[in-house]
Amino acid sequence: MRRKRGRALDGWLLVDKPTGPTSTDVVNRVRRGFDAQKAGHGGTLDPLATGLLPVAFGAATKTVPYIMDGTKLYHFTLRFGEARDTDDADGEVIETSGERPDDDRIRAGLAGFQGDIMQVPPIFSAIKVAGERAYDMAREGRPPVLEPRPARIDRFELIDRPDADSAVFAVQSGKGVYMRSLARDLARVCGTVGHVAALRRLRVGPFLIEDAISLDKILEGADNAPTSPALLRPVATALADIPALALTESEAESLSHGQAISLVTMMGRIPDSANPAGGIARAMDGGRVIGLCRLEDGWLRPERLL
Repeated sequence: MRRKRGRALDGWLLVDKPTGPTSTDVVNRVRRGFDAQKAGHGGTLDPLATGLLPVAFGAATKTVPYIMDGTKLYHFTLRFGEARDTDDADGEVIETSGERPDDDRIRAGLAGFQGDIMQVPPIFSAIKVAGERAYDMAREGRPPVLEPRPARIDRFELIDRPDADSAVFAVQSGKGVYMRSLARDLARVCGTVGHVAALRRLRVGPFLIEDAISLDKILEGADNAPTSPALLRPVATALADIPALALTESEAESLSHGQAISLVTMMGRIPDSANPAGGIARAMDGGRVIGLCRLEDGWLRPERLL
C-alpha cells in the first residue's frame, strides 16, 4: 500500500487570511508548511476578502460541516455608484449611477434584509449549474441565471459612513449567505448601484478573529523545517457551540461501536439546549469528545465519531 506523504496531524489552525490568495491557496500553503497529510477549510473567503479562515487538519476535517453551519460575522464596505460583474472590486464595471443614499435611506433599506430572506447568489460563485461552476460559465461569457436561495440574516447594520460614496456594515448570518449579494441588493433598494470594496470575516462558529494568526507568521521558517503543530487547536474546539452530553463509561463504549442508546436512560442529563427531535449533541466521556450524535425518536444515535 502506498504511504501518504506528510505528517498525520489533527487539529484546527486559525488563519488571518490576507487579500489576494484564494482559500484553497491558503490551505495548500499551510498544508505544505506543516508537511501535513490532509487539510481543508471551514468556509470559503473570496480573494479580495481578509480575516478568519479556519483550516482543518486530519480528523478535524470531519467537523468542517458543523463549523460551516455556525454563525458568521463580517464587516464589509459597500461602494456606491458602480455595479461590477463580480459584485466586488475585482470585477469589471457594468453599470454606474450618480445617486448617493443618505443614512436614513440606507437604514430604511436594511429593514428588508433581516431574518429569513431569499437571495440570488453572485454569478461569479462556486454554485453548480448543470454540472458547471457558475464562475466558469461567467468567465466564458455565458453568465448563468441563478435562482433565489434561502438566507438567514441575524444582524445587518450600518456601522460607519466614511464618505458619500461608501458605507460600512456589520453582518451576522447563517450558512451560505453571500455578502456580495447583500451589498448589490441593498444598493438597488437604496435607488443606486454598488459593490463590495472590502470584506473581513471576524467569526466562524466558535472561532474568533482575535485568535487567528497571520499567514506570514504561520509560515515563518517553513522553508527550513515544518511549522510546529503547537499552533494547532484540538479538533473538539470546533464543536464548542454544540450542546455537550455526558456519557457513562459503558455508554461511551457502546456509542464508539456505533450502537444507539435509549434517551430514557439519560433523563436528567440531556442539556436543555439539545433538541430531542433531531438535534445534535456533543457526546462526552469525561473531558474527551467521543463524537457527534443525533437525538431522534427516543434514541441517541452516533452521527460522526472522532
